[in-house]
Amino acid sequence: MGTVVYHAAVWSHPNLIVPALRIVSSLGTNVSRWQVLEQVDRELAKGDDRTALSLVKDLQGKPGGLRCFGAARQVPQRLYTLDELKLNGIETASLLSPMDATLGSIERNLQLAAVLGGLSAWNVFGFNPQQVLFFSLGLLFLWTLDLIPQVSFNGGVGSLVLDTIGHTFSQKYHNRVIQHEAGHFLIAYLLGILPRGYTLTSLEALQKEGSLNIQAGTAFVDFEFVEEVNSGKVSATMLNRFSCIALAGVVTEYLLYGYAEGGLADINKLDLLLKSLGFTQKKADSQVRWSVLNTVLILRRHERAREKLAEAMSTGKSVGACIGVIEENIDDTDV
Repeated sequence: MGTVVYHAAVWSHPNLIVPALRIVSSLGTNVSRWQVLEQVDRELAKGDDRTALSLVKDLQGKPGGLRCFGAARQVPQRLYTLDELKLNGIETASLLSPMDATLGSIERNLQLAAVLGGLSAWNVFGFNPQQVLFFSLGLLFLWTLDLIPQVSFNGGVGSLVLDTIGHTFSQKYHNRVIQHEAGHFLIAYLLGILPRGYTLTSLEALQKEGSLNIQAGTAFVDFEFVEEVNSGKVSATMLNRFSCIALAGVVTEYLLYGYAEGGLADINKLDLLLKSLGFTQKKADSQVRWSVLNTVLILRRHERAREKLAEAMSTGKSVGACIGVIEENIDDTDV
């Protein structure tokens, strides 16, 4: 991965030099896209989501502006059968039933370590068998206690430990998380939802948010969606957007690895949303199948942009910089 350098008039990459086109925006005339995106970053850092979104929308569709924001080509919405999904190379069983084998293995090894720790204590400190049993059970109890929300951190400590170990010792897990979040980010942007920020590890989320109950992930400027939910009426357009965003992580994993490990929480949240809106099972299935197909086709079409975005996110680039990467890696013919 090369280093990206920003200049007033040119964006440089080891293999790419692109003139910074001048555009007219609410910031004034004769400003570059990169200047506007830097301002977007500043507004997001201040927590002013409305101004940040306004700046992005102001450049939407303008020459030299943000031509990809909300510009994804989408499939017609109708009831798609499972056979139709299979014809498009989609096996829903592998996609919609994620099981994190990596973290599951780490958790089992930690439980085994607790038992081995008890045996080591027996040898080092001369504990009797009953003390060893109590020591091992105590470690397992503390781990289980964290999973009880009324008592501890609703699984936050356990998730933090597992995620940190996973990122440290499993390159596959580390890469999968990056690709997963890049999928969320890209689909959101292409469907017209502005990402607000992202974290790739639970430790990073803890450092930024100061809470153990917040896991790593991508956050979005979603006040328009929240306003619709609070009004009791969610438009089909908004629901379609967030359905695809929710599934984008598991779809990305499926396309890359043939199955998904992460993203069960995303699927559960979408399921709860559809139930809260009074969807029947048939209607919910229809919404999910369309969202899966739509998201798969968008991600297949923009594979290069997703790859470059994942590289940028892995190095901690800002939201504005990530948006710039997307714009530079999608041709006019693909939107």
